Amino acid sequence: MIDPQTAVIQTQDLSMEYRTGEITVKALQNVNLTIHQGEFTAIAGPSGSGKTTLLNLISGLDRPTSGKVFLSGKTMSEMSGSELSDFRRDHIGFIFQSYNLIPVLSVKENIEYIMLLQGVSQAERHHRVNEILRDIGLEGMENRRPVNLSGGQQQRVAVARAMVSQPDIILADEPTANLDSATGTSLVDMMRTLNQDRGMTFVFSTHDEMIKERARRLIILKDGRIEKDEIRD
Repeated sequence: MIDPQTAVIQTQDLSMEYRTGEITVKALQNVNLTIHQGEFTAIAGPSGSGKTTLLNLISGLDRPTSGKVFLSGKTMSEMSGSELSDFRRDHIGFIFQSYNLIPVLSVKENIEYIMLLQGVSQAERHHRVNEILRDIGLEGMENRRPVNLSGGQQQRVAVARAMVSQPDIILADEPTANLDSATGTSLVDMMRTLNQDRGMTFVFSTHDEMIKERARRLIILKDGRIEKDEIRD
């Protein structure tokens, strides 16, 4: 049994509805979910199943129509805008399919950007950046700009930026969508190794069969509900 004290994310009767003209779309319906520390979880399902909506609610980017989201015991859905922004910065790492690197900044500067906002000392930032560059296989590339990196290298920098601020959870929205299969496989294998070595918690929203195969927990959504929740060895 997993100790409930290790829960990072919990949702309680989480629902989300959208209005499209005269039609009400039920994107999520009463989803109850717990993500524990150290999980490597994929959320999958057909288009329109609610996986992106669920990821946006878990991250606090959207607010639910009803229900609650708890991150490390704090009720995100009841925070004010500024409280939520600061809380996201300090507790959640994001990886997007479009990388979202800042083009005028170097690899090192992109990786340490969130730490600057958090007020981490220069010495500690330098230590963490050097350590993570070794882990992701980009040692010696710290002064390159994103334009001088391949897509796979840019996504590795995005993973490093998400991890280096030591968040409670890393949320990855279709992180392999813009990569070829070999590069995507290499990236996910790297994240899985980082998950094993550092105990970082990863949650993916994905269509990618390769990510689903490598996930230690697979959650399938259909019509806004959890259809399957499988934990693997």
